[in-house]
Parts: sequence; C-alpha cells; structure tokens
Amino acid sequence: MQTTRTPEGAPIASANLASARRGAAPVRRVRSVDIVRGAVMVLMALDHVRDYVQKVRVQPENLAQSTAALFATRWVTHFCAPAFSLLAGVGIGISMNRGRSAREMSTFLLTRGLWLIVLDVAITPVLWRFSFNILPAFALVLWALGLSMMVMAALVHLPRAIVAAGAIVMIATHNLLDGVGPESWGALRGLWHVLHVPGFAVPGKLFIGYPLVPWVAVMALGWALATVYTWDDARRRRFLVTVGVAATLLFLVVRGLSGYGDPGPWSAQRSTALTIASFLNARKYPPSLDFLLMTLGPTLAALALLETVRGRVVDWLSVYGRVPLFYYVVHIGVAHAVGVLLALVQHGQLMRITAITDPAAIPAWYGVSLPGVYVAWAIVVIAMYPLCRWFARLKQTRTDRWLQYL
Repeated sequence: MQTTRTPEGAPIASANLASARRGAAPVRRVRSVDIVRGAVMVLMALDHVRDYVQKVRVQPENLAQSTAALFATRWVTHFCAPAFSLLAGVGIGISMNRGRSAREMSTFLLTRGLWLIVLDVAITPVLWRFSFNILPAFALVLWALGLSMMVMAALVHLPRAIVAAGAIVMIATHNLLDGVGPESWGALRGLWHVLHVPGFAVPGKLFIGYPLVPWVAVMALGWALATVYTWDDARRRRFLVTVGVAATLLFLVVRGLSGYGDPGPWSAQRSTALTIASFLNARKYPPSLDFLLMTLGPTLAALALLETVRGRVVDWLSVYGRVPLFYYVVHIGVAHAVGVLLALVQHGQLMRITAITDPAAIPAWYGVSLPGVYVAWAIVVIAMYPLCRWFARLKQTRTDRWLQYL
C-alpha cells in the first residue's frame, strides 16, 4: 500500500511510521508548506549559481560597487534560511500534533541534527569544491539547522507557549549583544563564534557562518506556530496573514527609524533604487531583528495565501519542497558542474570553480553577466526537477528508516 509523508517544514521524519504502528491511516501533507519551501529552494539555487558563474566579483550588499539588479538578485534569496528554520520547526510541531511523542522526537532530532552538521562540514564541501581537501570547513545553513534541532530535542518537552515567548524574546533582543566581541571571551572565544558572531571557532579549520543565535529561536517559533495547524482553515489563514502583515509593517517601522534592530542603518544612495536597496539591506550574519521581520512576515502570509492556490506552478514547486535536503545536496554538485562546463565552453578547458571560497583564483576570462546567471540558474532548476520527482516518489512508496535522513 502506498504511503504519504507528513508536511515537514524542513527535512524531518515522517509521522507515518508512528501512524502505521497505531494502525492509523497515513496522514496528508500540508501542501502550502511544500509550496513555500519549494519556492525558497528554487531561490536558493539562484544565489549559489551566481556564486559559481557570475563574472563580476562584487558583493551585492556593497552598494558602493553593486547595482540595484545585482542586489535584488541577492536579496530575494534572503528568504531562504529563515523559511528553512521556521518550517523545520513547523514540521516538528505538526509531527507531534499527529501523535509523535516528545521522547521519540527528541531521539530523532538529536540524530538528525548531528547528521546535518556532519553533512555540512564534511560531505557537502566535496561538492562545493570538487575536491576532498575540505579545510577550512564552513558551518553554514545545514549546520544551523542541525544544531538548532539538537537544542529543540530538549525544548520539545516544554510547553509551546513558554518556548514561543522565549523565542520571541531572543529574536527581539539578541541585537543587544552585537557589541560583545569574541575577544572578550578569552580562551572561549570560539564558543561565541558558535553562538552569535561569525568567525573561526577553530582558527584556520572551522569557520562559523551561521551562529546558533537567533536561528534556534526561529525554529522554536515555528514549532510553537504548528499549533495553528490544529485550527479550522479559516481561522488559521486569518491568523497567519494577520501576523505576517504585522511583522512586515513592524519591519518598515523599525527599519525606518534606523535605530535598534540592525547594526547597519540605511542611508540615501546615488539613486532611488539603491536607496531602497539600502533600506532592505539588513544584516544576515547573524540575522538581525530587521532581517527576520523582513523575511518571516511575508513567509507567514504566503503560508496562508497558498493554501488554496492550485495550478502547474505550485505543483512544480511542491515537488522540490517535498525533498528539500535531497535538493540542497544534489543542486550544489549540479551548480558546480554547470560552472565547469561554462569554463569548457568559454576557454576549452575543464577546471574546478572555487568562486565561493577563493574568488581571486578565478581567471579574468571566466564568467557571465547577470542575464547569463539567470540562464544558468534555470538550467540547474530544470535539471533538478526529474531528480526530485523521482526521489519524492521513492519516499512516498517506501518507509525505510534511512529515508528519514534524506
């Protein structure tokens, strides 16, 4: 008999195994979660493809050198990591809504979290670099998700209201710690890099790009938010839209005041478009209050608005959203391969592209303009579709335990 999997907000386990043990019917996925997650997976690929194939070696957030179009290409991808973390928490909560015990969930989150950390620092670097020389290791989004899951293994035993309150406080107040530098921690400075300030936790060996705070709060907030999926449809959609719009409006107010909420105030630029870019240029590492309000608000509203949407586009997005970890890992290699083929076409030679870790090593002749980036992005996304559809069907029709970890 064919089974379906739960509506996880990030790669987490199915509740169907527990349902099967109780003799219950397989549960349905929450389609809007798959659609939103699929959309951010597609956007995420744009950022990574740009890293590999773009000719201009300019940081999009550097508005003195960047363009409005380049900044916009980067900015739309800012929704990805917050959505991953929030929907991971939602997935944990929905699984527990459907009968998974806190003890079962804790065991899974500990092992799942550890696997994501190993995957991020020891396995995906091979695909990023096409080399087994993986040092220095970079702890990125999977690291943040994995470490947050390990913390959630303890938090799932607490009342959701308490966890939600703590998460909101952490998101709202963590910028008070911006002035605390790693040097003030002395021999424990590496711990502060793990917790709040990006940097080398192990000099020359392990760079923390995504500190734990406040990503764990975003996941915890999603876990508490999953309660709304026990409500009737109209009430849930009303709540999600209201909270999403309120968060977005609060971003406009807090950012407009240009005081607390982000270490980098916005300012007038040489054009209107770049001034708008400055307003939207909130800090991601670690994500400031402004950054999270800016990204989570629209994400919450989208979860509500997409519940009733039907059509080919959302069906297509939901395929990616059902297999997020598989998509994430495989698309790295596909994007890198596109970069390698681009070098072959442009200069007749095969070479590993190291733009992410060593942009200075890229030859001057290599790369394409921004329109070419979008073409390369489309190629990667299209190439991923049959792979994701195959793997989604595999997960539908089989209940092997190892599939929970992919």
